[in-house]
Amino acid sequence: MIDLSGKTAIITGSGRGIGKGIATKLAELGAEVTICDVNEDLAANTARELIDKGLEADFYKLNVSDTAEARECIESVIRKRGKLDIVVNNAGINRDGTLHKMDRKQWDDVIAVNLTGTFNMMQPASVHMRGRKYGRIINISSASWLGNFGQANYAASKAGVVGLTKTAARELGKYEVTVNAICPGFIDTDMTRGVPDKVWDTMISKIAMGRAGQPEDVANTIAFLASDAASYITGEVINVGGGMVL
Repeated sequence: MIDLSGKTAIITGSGRGIGKGIATKLAELGAEVTICDVNEDLAANTARELIDKGLEADFYKLNVSDTAEARECIESVIRKRGKLDIVVNNAGINRDGTLHKMDRKQWDDVIAVNLTGTFNMMQPASVHMRGRKYGRIINISSASWLGNFGQANYAASKAGVVGLTKTAARELGKYEVTVNAICPGFIDTDMTRGVPDKVWDTMISKIAMGRAGQPEDVANTIAFLASDAASYITGEVINVGGGMVL
């Protein structure tokens, strides 16, 4: 049984979907979680749901693409909780379009949130974790980092997250700080339920297990990586997709 009692965690983009599933799982395992989301209402509602279950949670309105906001979020949690053990960089957006039609704003917006936002959270967190000689950083990439039609910006951002993860793992390993990346496949969330039936069926046909994943599938993997049981695992890129990428 994984026990995260006494651990403090920040999960970005956790007002709903996969991020909410991650925050819920970590809180259920004993962690004190901070729900971070650009949508303050979603963040507050998720924190309230966890508190109503008797779990330790609070929330923070955060635009991860803003360097100053990200730094203040990290510092605020450290001031309140006394330390920071776990950072899960889940916040992400997509602005899909084929390469020849994509405008600069579509490109910039996705890179700013998905890649720069991850860096913005990792940098101040790494300073604190190096000093304590302990930490778990888990970045959410995507199966799309290998390339996906109509997602030049998204694929590039998620490939960048992989490179950032591996570099940080090399730099922080001697300080007992692990850095890993998760690549979710096709996960059943509010966003994916909105796709047309034909698209849904096409995506399911690519998955060896023949079904969409659940947010808890991603959360379970992250819970392990956040635990002391995973203290010798770093720099890894783990697919959680039921065999969508083989």
